[in-house]
Amino acid sequence: MPQDSNDFGGAPSARTRVRRGVPRARYGRDDVLGILDAGMIAHVGVTTPEGPLVLPMAYGHDGERLYLHGAAANHLLGAGDGHEVCVTVTRLDGLVMARTPFHNSMNYRSVVVRGRAARIDDEPGKRRALKLVTDHVAANWDSARPPSRADLRKTLVLELPLAEASAKVRSGDPVDEPDDVAGPWWAGVVPITTRFEAPEASADLTAAAEPPAPIAALAGATPDERSPSKPGLI
Repeated sequence: MPQDSNDFGGAPSARTRVRRGVPRARYGRDDVLGILDAGMIAHVGVTTPEGPLVLPMAYGHDGERLYLHGAAANHLLGAGDGHEVCVTVTRLDGLVMARTPFHNSMNYRSVVVRGRAARIDDEPGKRRALKLVTDHVAANWDSARPPSRADLRKTLVLELPLAEASAKVRSGDPVDEPDDVAGPWWAGVVPITTRFEAPEASADLTAAAEPPAPIAALAGATPDERSPSKPGLI
């Protein structure tokens, strides 16, 4: 993704060009990375011998590549290694209720990434990728037991270039028919917010220690508020 949001106005490839709702398309680097930063779950699609398969997964990124992980025997990741995959990340911001259900919609921010996935086998590369995935969700890689070599052998990690990525964003009020605007029907937006609650200790926790600072700092925050500039958040 060599371009930034200030000087790039076109899709990175024909297959990532937004065709419906063109004014909602976002192709800039800042737009794409901002949505990936705010998201927590990616839906990963591959073609397997048994047919298409889509599964939700945690992910991480470094601005140039997206990283996915799972068990070494993970069918989806195994099928994706060396093949084209599609990854989508969506943040739902609100329900848009129009004067007619025909025009109901949702406010959202979404990213689509397409490309050829590749397996990471070297230990340093795998550890780096897994740290990015872990810390993207909650920054506890450095405050927990480091994964052992046995852990790494049980884990399959794929990387996917962010070269073909596009975003689409909808915000604002319903778009109603002019004749309906003067009618008696209600219209508006129901905002949707995700917020982290206070950490709850595991029932089998034997140590009396408090949660690590990065975990404790999540309480009260939203996924959008996670930022390297905020201590304890990512």
